[in-house]
Amino acid sequence: MKAYVDKETCIGCENCVNECPELFEMEDDGLAVGKDLEISDDLMDSANSALDACPVEAISIK
Repeated sequence: MKAYVDKETCIGCENCVNECPELFEMEDDGLAVGKDLEISDDLMDSANSALDACPVEAISIK
């Protein structure tokens, strides 16, 4: 599984980066992006916390 951010929806609040910096980062455009990493079992809880923390529901985990 990987984490994805919909750039059309993201507002750049950085909640995902604050919740799970291992999987999310901010780009130069001020919007978040999911790092191209498989989500390990030990990061799944923080990945889900990031998903829940997004105020515009721009994050998906697939």
